[in-house]
Amino acid sequence: MQLVRGLHNLRPQHRGCVATIGNFDGVHRGHQAILARLRERALELGVPSCVVIFEPQPREFFAPDTAPARLARLRDKLQLLAAEGVDRVLCLAFNHRLSKLSAAEFVDTILVDGLGVQHLEVGDDFRFGCDRVGDFDFLQQAGAVQGFTVEAAQTVELDGLRVSSTQVRNALAAADFALAERLLGRPFRITGRVLHGQKLARQLGTPTANVQLKRRRVPLTGVYLVSVEVDGKTWPGVANIGVRPTVAGDGKAHLEVHILDFAGDLYDRRLTVVFHHKLREEQRFASLEALKTAINADIAAARAYAAPSANR
Repeated sequence: MQLVRGLHNLRPQHRGCVATIGNFDGVHRGHQAILARLRERALELGVPSCVVIFEPQPREFFAPDTAPARLARLRDKLQLLAAEGVDRVLCLAFNHRLSKLSAAEFVDTILVDGLGVQHLEVGDDFRFGCDRVGDFDFLQQAGAVQGFTVEAAQTVELDGLRVSSTQVRNALAAADFALAERLLGRPFRITGRVLHGQKLARQLGTPTANVQLKRRRVPLTGVYLVSVEVDGKTWPGVANIGVRPTVAGDGKAHLEVHILDFAGDLYDRRLTVVFHHKLREEQRFASLEALKTAINADIAAARAYAAPSANR
């Protein structure tokens, strides 16, 4: 899959494609249906498929403190799109200049002059352009004039529930990981590089890997039973996502994982943490000794959870 960062990096060879536009946060089963249709149209027309995404996502630009938590950071999103057979991703920097483009300017600058779009797949509720005045009807009218076709992506439902990034977040907030997996088409996971932390957990006798989140907000908070993928091998563990209220912190969300029975140096290595069950909410303890007692209880619960899995 080819990644083009920014409109200025588009070249003549990038013109001529079928495209879709959106956040594609999580690349869930609804997104997967759009991408499957995109692949079909690309084969029919004999041109590459292209997904147009934004970084940051528009709501993160306009309201960074209240924007929805990310299901996947950019790196993971690109890997998921590649796995769906996308030929090219155009990642546009969502900034003041882009936010001020009118709907007509967006079509002319990005879709026509930039990509030479032959066919466009979008949701029928898709809105774009300054003040979000562009919609599906606008695109159809523009396509009739500019020479590209537009098709509305079909809504994907699961047991009467519309599959969306919001529904995935709701499932995660309720710790319903089975539902989240059905909506995503895979278990919910977070991948990141292990950084040096305060090393307080090591002093408490339970060393943890401090996994880089690289996102303003995360869709989970609390203590969880997880499995951790390290170099192709899977280990059970306990993960804490939160601001670590018992110790002095920076107020940002952190992901710390204790891997059961693992020995080795994980610094600067990439881990994939898969979430299975919520143990408890993150809480402030009166002392480090009380925190240590709670951590030991969490680890005991993780061992009890992992034992049946190992015997299956």
